[in-house]
Amino acid sequence: MTNPGGFVATLRHPSAFVPIAMSLLALSLVVSHIVLAGTAREADEGTVAHLWQLLMGLQIPIIMLFTVRWLPRTPRATLAVLGLQLLAGAAAAAPVLYFQW
Repeated sequence: MTNPGGFVATLRHPSAFVPIAMSLLALSLVVSHIVLAGTAREADEGTVAHLWQLLMGLQIPIIMLFTVRWLPRTPRATLAVLGLQLLAGAAAAAPVLYFQW
């Protein structure tokens, strides 16, 4: 028997999984750029940098909406999803911070 307010049920809402997908897309952009172009600094930010910034920045209002809407209803599951969103965001930011782009 599954808990209707459980983690998986909460994760199925778009405001829960879209930020995770956006972080994974941002991570894949950075990794593909590293593989194709290397880690050398560029004189100007390229398209990949701008897309990364948009993907990471646009997550904030989605995560805020998710938190406001679901935290009162399912606090434990919501906090678990927020942790997963934070982990995905940190994974997307790690290569950028490591290579100091």
